[in-house]
Amino acid sequence: MTSAAVSAAGMPESQTDRLDAAVAELDRLLDLAARRVRERVTADGRISSSLMEREQRAAHGLAWLATYVESLRQLNAYAERLKGEGRYGALEDRIVQLGFAEYLAQIFGGIPMNQGEVVRLSDLGISSEEAKSVRTADIDALIEAGNTPEIRGEITRLIRDQAGHSTFGDPGLDDTMEQIRNEMRRFAEDTVVPNAHEWHLKNEYIPLEVIGQMSELGVFGLTIPEDYGGLGLGKEAMCVVSEELSRAYIGVGSLGTRSEIAAELILCGGTEEQKQHWLPKIASGEVLPTAVFTEPNTGSDLASLKTRAVRDGDVWKVSGNKTWITHPVRADIMTLLARTNPDEKGYKGLSMFIAEKPRGTDDDPFPAEGMSGGEIEVLGYRGMKEYEIAFDGFEVKAENLLGQVEGEGFKQLMQTFEGARIQTAARALGVAQSALDLGLRYAEERIQFGKALIEFPRVSDKLAMMTVELMIARQLTYFSSWQKDSGKRCDLEAGMAKLLGARVAWAAADNALQIHGGNGFALEYAISRVLCDARILNIFEGAAEIQAQVIARRLLETRGNA
Repeated sequence: MTSAAVSAAGMPESQTDRLDAAVAELDRLLDLAARRVRERVTADGRISSSLMEREQRAAHGLAWLATYVESLRQLNAYAERLKGEGRYGALEDRIVQLGFAEYLAQIFGGIPMNQGEVVRLSDLGISSEEAKSVRTADIDALIEAGNTPEIRGEITRLIRDQAGHSTFGDPGLDDTMEQIRNEMRRFAEDTVVPNAHEWHLKNEYIPLEVIGQMSELGVFGLTIPEDYGGLGLGKEAMCVVSEELSRAYIGVGSLGTRSEIAAELILCGGTEEQKQHWLPKIASGEVLPTAVFTEPNTGSDLASLKTRAVRDGDVWKVSGNKTWITHPVRADIMTLLARTNPDEKGYKGLSMFIAEKPRGTDDDPFPAEGMSGGEIEVLGYRGMKEYEIAFDGFEVKAENLLGQVEGEGFKQLMQTFEGARIQTAARALGVAQSALDLGLRYAEERIQFGKALIEFPRVSDKLAMMTVELMIARQLTYFSSWQKDSGKRCDLEAGMAKLLGARVAWAAADNALQIHGGNGFALEYAISRVLCDARILNIFEGAAEIQAQVIARRLLETRGNA
């Protein structure tokens, strides 16, 4: 279909009908897959954890299938929304066509959970005949017509025309959100981009002056209610800010994560006095928080957490070890998860604290009695520094027990998971966009065999697919934020956005480095940093395997029961 065939109202009616019909068939396929996987993991009428573990490939494959189905649903909704607003142009149309063609082909041919693991419908207990019954003529038409050399080439041509934009294609947000994006982009282009690679190579902290500018822009109080000194915006705004700052440097985009987590913990679980005292300080940037949850031998298994907090008069004394703590040296408070009831071995014995500490320096990182630590040197995700921390009688004021209730720490933390995963998905979008920017620029500038790299089809195809997957992940992420802002439960959608976004960011960084060839392997090129930064996204805020397990469990509770 040529660009002339796309009217001001959008794609032809037959194409719209095909997209709707395809999504309906995919829902039927997902219900069937959920029933088949449930049969494998059910014992005595209940989902069995041991069977879920044994059938991880099927369970996690179900999560990936559901993520693809929801991704295409949101890509379709995106097209409908833009058509209704008269904003659906040629680039948006090509993105939707190629997105549907490629993801439909993967659903029926094999979904890559990562580079070396592909899940197929047979892994989910679906026979070839059952798969054929779902793969309708409409789906075949979308696959055949949507992934052609002409469409891939046109996408690349169109993004070249938009070079310099922070997104390629209309993301479908309103004017207010785009104004916020533009403001953050100006700051990032002026202050962050020129310095990010040097900070990374030297493993330097993001300067406090930059953090001060972020405070002035309202980054740390973005979603804190106005009554507590914040801007009172929603998770959609958080996505815009996180995406745009992470496009410049994930370290800068992630500075807001610490404030977001701490603020949400206090908003959801704190007393009114704690809210009045801490939230304005966090919003203004006067107080920098860090999250202190993970332990050396627990990872994602927080129920096994061993760090102890014992009440001693007006203080709690904390002893134990924590690891992978981001930006703790310059933090003023720690949201600290510890076991206050040693008789409760699971989640019920955990409590959350707002633990105050003095700011440290590289020479004296933890100038607090009962607290010490050492830096963990990392490949990427620099600018804040990672530490292992040991507590030995470290004192926390009794008044700083979150909510003034014991045993609620894990429940309080769970309330932040939706927002944290949406924010991580948004950071992944920024990293993927950065990779696409760098890949596109290099492909245009680098001349080989008498022409620019971008003129070679496999280079052009890489850029086209990066553009499409980025938009798919973006729509899923923003949908999750809208659900959250509407007060709806969105742990499933947030988990899917994080799962897909992390894979998309890694693929984009890997492909952009490949476009750079040998130069991409040189530390002097920014893409080497972006590749290192992208890799962490599949690990933190729930490793991809843990995320898929959580998604699968929810799906088995809700899908295909009839």
